[in-house]
Amino acid sequence: MPLLQPISTYPNDAYDRVWPPYFRSKWTQISTTLQVSNSNKYLPPRVVLQTAATPTNASAPLTIQWSPSNVNDQYYLYVHFAEIQETNGTREFTAVLNGDTSDPKIPPKLNIHTIFSLSPSTCNNEICIFQLIRTNRSTLPPLLNALEMYTVTPFPQSETNESDATYGISRISWQGDPCVPQPFMWDGLNCRNTDVSTPPRITYLNLSSSGLTGTIAAGIQNLTQLEILDLSNNNLTGELPEFLSNMKSLVFINISWNDLNGSVPQLFGGKGLELFPQGNPRLCASVSCLPPKTKPFPVATVASVASALAIIIAVLALIFIFRKKKPDVGGNVQETNSKSYKFLMNSLLILHAAFVSTALQPPPSTPPVANVTYADSPVSSSVLSIQTNKRRFTYSEVINMTNNFQRVVGKGGFGVVYHGTLNGYEQVAVKVLSQSSTQGYKQFRAEVDLLMRVHHANLVNLVGYCSEGDHLALIYEFVPNGDLRQHLSGLEYLHSGCIPPMIHRDVKTTNILLDEQFKAKLADFGLSRSFPVGGESHVSTKVAGTPGYLDPEYYRTSRLTEKSDVYSFGIVLLEMITNEPVIDQARAKTHITQ
Repeated sequence: MPLLQPISTYPNDAYDRVWPPYFRSKWTQISTTLQVSNSNKYLPPRVVLQTAATPTNASAPLTIQWSPSNVNDQYYLYVHFAEIQETNGTREFTAVLNGDTSDPKIPPKLNIHTIFSLSPSTCNNEICIFQLIRTNRSTLPPLLNALEMYTVTPFPQSETNESDATYGISRISWQGDPCVPQPFMWDGLNCRNTDVSTPPRITYLNLSSSGLTGTIAAGIQNLTQLEILDLSNNNLTGELPEFLSNMKSLVFINISWNDLNGSVPQLFGGKGLELFPQGNPRLCASVSCLPPKTKPFPVATVASVASALAIIIAVLALIFIFRKKKPDVGGNVQETNSKSYKFLMNSLLILHAAFVSTALQPPPSTPPVANVTYADSPVSSSVLSIQTNKRRFTYSEVINMTNNFQRVVGKGGFGVVYHGTLNGYEQVAVKVLSQSSTQGYKQFRAEVDLLMRVHHANLVNLVGYCSEGDHLALIYEFVPNGDLRQHLSGLEYLHSGCIPPMIHRDVKTTNILLDEQFKAKLADFGLSRSFPVGGESHVSTKVAGTPGYLDPEYYRTSRLTEKSDVYSFGIVLLEMITNEPVIDQARAKTHITQ
C-alpha cells in the first residue's frame, strides 16, 4: 500500500501488484517530484515511492494495526523506505512487529531500502501491531513509503490448478496470472487480447515433456478459444476424449509419444484438425495403425527426372531474366523486371513442390479412420522457452566430448563447430558461440527453441545444448559426408509442414549435408524466421544471409517471403549443374547468373 497516491498497478508495477492508498489522521503527508530509484528485486512502482508519511508528533512512533480474521493467521511483511525530504537532520528508526525489533534503519536518499520478515509472523493477541520507532540519536521522525503484507494461506490440497494437479505438473514459472502482464506470461502459453477491456484468452497450450500421467483432463475443454494443444512426450493413458472434437477453435493437436489407446473418435472427421498421433502403438489412427503405405517409388529415379526438368527450366529462366542484369557490390543481382521475376519464383516454387510430392509422397491409398490430417513429425510454435526433454550439458561435458575442442569441422557467424563423441561412440557436432559473434543469448535461445520443436528426416537433429554463464553451445548429430549439391524435402517442410511456417533465409550448398546413408539434411537455422499463418504475405526483417544466394527482391525491400528461399534454391541448382562458385571475382561476370 502506498501512502498518498491513487491505486497503482500495471504497467507502473512490473508484477501487476495493486497498491491502494493508506493514510491515518495522526500522520503527516510528504511527497516529491524527484525520481526515486526502485532498483531492488521487489521493484515497487516509482510513483509509490514518491510519497511517504511521518507521524505528526515527531516524537511518537508511526503505528499500523489490524485485526486478523483468524488468530492463527501468519504474515509476511515487506516495508519500503526512501528519504524524499531535503533535510540536514538525521532520520533513524527501528521496525517493531508484535514485539520483535529490527536493527536501526536510515532510509537512503531517493533510493529504496526494503526490510522484510524471513519467516512468517503471528499476532500475539487479537490485534497485530507494526511500528516504526525513532531512535535516541535521530532528529527526525520515522518515515514510511509503502508496505506489503501477505497472509499465508493453507491449502488442504495441492496449490496448483485442478487440471494441473491431475497431471502433477511442477513448473516454477507458472505463478500469478497466466496471460498478464505480457512479459511474465507463463511459459508454454500464448494468449490473445481483442481489446484492453476484454480479458485475454489462452489460444496455445504446450505441456510437452512435462511428465504428465493419467488421462487427458476434461478441464482442457474450458479453454474455449484454444487453437493449438501440445501434449507430446508424456505418459498419458486412456482414450482420446471426444470433447476435443467439440472444441470449435482447436485446429492442431499433438499427442505423440504417449501411451494412449482406443481409436480416434469419428467426431474428429470433417473438422480439418491436424493431428500428430505417432508414438502411441495402442492408438488406432497413430502412424503404426494407419493403412499400410504402398512401396515407395525408387526415389533416385524420380529425383533424377524431376531434377533434370527443374534444372533445364531453371537455367533457361535464369538466363532469360539475368543475362542483362548487373550484380551489386556484394554479388547480389539487383532489381529485375517484376513480371519476369515473379514468373521465375512461381516456376521454381511449383517445380520444387512437384519434386517433393512426387519423390517423397506415396500414391493415394485408403483414407484414414477419420477425416483428420495426420503428420509424420510434430512441430510446435516458436513461442516456447528452452524447456524440453533434450539433454542439457555442462561446459565441462562439452570440453570432454570435444576432447578440449581438438577437431574443427566448420566455422560460421555463430562460431566454430567441433567434432565430438558422446557416450564413447555417438558422433556429434558441437557449435560453440564465439565471444565475437554477433549473436547473443536471445538468438541462441531462439535457435534452441526452434530446433527442439522441429523434427524431420531431412533436418539435422539437435542432441542437446549448453547454457552455462557465457558458455553457449549447440550439440547436433554429426553428419559425416560433407556438403550436398542438390535440394531436399526439408525446405518444403519448413514452408508448409511447420506451425507456424518458417523461412530458412540461408539456403546454400554448404548448408545441405549428407549422413552415412547419403540422406540429405538441411542445417544451420540461425537466420530462420517464422512466417505468418494469417493473411500476411511477408515478414519485414533486416536483410541477412549469404551474398550471392540472397533474393534480390528481399535485398531491395527487406520483405521476406517463402519465395526468398526458392530463389536461393534456384542458385543452388545453377551451382550444382555448372560446378562453378556462385561468386567468382576471377570471372569477367562475377555472379553465376550473369
